Amino acid sequence: MPESKGHPTPGGLSSSLNYAPENLRHIHLIGICGTGMASLAGMLKTKGYEVTGSDKNIYPPMSDLLHSLEIPVLEGYLPGHLHPAPDLVIVGNVVTRENPEAMELGHLRLPYLSFPQAIGRFALEDKRSIVISGTHGKTTTASMAAWTLETAGMDPGFMIGGIPLNFKKNFKSGIGRYFVIEGDEYDTAFFDKGPKFLHYEPWATILTGIEFDHADIYRDLDHVVQSFRKLIGIIPPEGVLIANGDDKTTASEIKMARCRVETYGLSSKNRWRPVDLVVDEKSTRVTIMKGGRKHLTLETPVYGRHNICNLLSTTVLAHVLGIPPDRLVESAKTFRGVKRRQEIVGEKNGILILDDFAHHPTAVKETIQAVREKYKDRRLMAVFEPRSNSSRRNIFQEAYARSFDMAHIIMIPEPPLMGKIPETERFSSRRLVSDLQERKLKAFYFENTDSLLEAIANTAKRGDVLLIMSNGGFDNIHQRLLKML
Repeated sequence: MPESKGHPTPGGLSSSLNYAPENLRHIHLIGICGTGMASLAGMLKTKGYEVTGSDKNIYPPMSDLLHSLEIPVLEGYLPGHLHPAPDLVIVGNVVTRENPEAMELGHLRLPYLSFPQAIGRFALEDKRSIVISGTHGKTTTASMAAWTLETAGMDPGFMIGGIPLNFKKNFKSGIGRYFVIEGDEYDTAFFDKGPKFLHYEPWATILTGIEFDHADIYRDLDHVVQSFRKLIGIIPPEGVLIANGDDKTTASEIKMARCRVETYGLSSKNRWRPVDLVVDEKSTRVTIMKGGRKHLTLETPVYGRHNICNLLSTTVLAHVLGIPPDRLVESAKTFRGVKRRQEIVGEKNGILILDDFAHHPTAVKETIQAVREKYKDRRLMAVFEPRSNSSRRNIFQEAYARSFDMAHIIMIPEPPLMGKIPETERFSSRRLVSDLQERKLKAFYFENTDSLLEAIANTAKRGDVLLIMSNGGFDNIHQRLLKML
């Protein structure tokens, strides 16, 4: 592509440089430790490119993944990280226009792509894209879908925002026809404020539900709906939309789809629904109904109604793709879950420690309910770190107060990184604990992780289940607890 000055993007970069050169050797990723960016880096490395990256927040599991792939990760964002100059720079959505590397990128006039653009260029060419979207459940559903196709011998490509334990990595090129990709509604980059999933050209889409989230990007639920409406609109007539019919917002929006629509959910109004759900500490057994008739019975290690719905959506996908039922039975039985999704970190002195990514009020509530139902004879201690951009804002202050009812003991520390949130918008852990106490729940506030750790060590006893929920590293609390208990 010939260079010209071109017009500047909203971030100050030249639009004429927003492309991937033909002859590529060295690719640099700014913000490489994000789950999507790390998986993209891994995929590029397997394709033979020299890959480097930079990030200011370097912690497991993505840091471990990048280390295992021998991809150098430079700490912080410095202009010198682009010297010598790479052939292409991929800019993560955490990167602002004031980022020193982004500014140096503009000065050096290097070719650049956003993360979703890079996915389209390096992963989705000549593939049928299966986009897993929705406010909740994307990572688990995408992992289930990829494992289902893998079990069926279809050798799918995939890119997932977490690490499926069946694959031990969150990406794969695959030589098969289909590519499973987790598609979220978050913005693309500072020079492209549209949602990521609009870049993925879906042939099939699973839509798990639509709620208000990402308060740093969206004004309200209507604003979120606009993005999903666009996603539904770009599914081609020959494609398929698999949608959670229990979600009122989703049920309303799918009426405008141009393609085949399959609905799933717990209620009888859906074409696909589960019945005869039996849960114990070893497994979950469920019968899937299709149009009022028994389709098949599945046994799986995953648990919780939200995860059964995730499994249900992949059952529909398998049916659409013509995967034999016996392959689906095998994939459900052998699915091992996802890191940081109700993941067992370890057990010490009879105290079971679980790690979960839950941070939205709905996800927190569903996760606690799932764990309580599975470990019904054990005391449940729920530890929640408000860390996401939305959870550190008071937009969900009241909603969180209704999310912890099924926990026996609740522990909530002061949110980190509050200096970046306007004072009038800040979430209050103290207020949440006070609200929970008014609801007669045993809730406790802590100023920092150290005091929280001490309290857990003094409170936990044999037989307890300790559920830790955070979308960040949480000061390595899980491993520190295993040493203390």
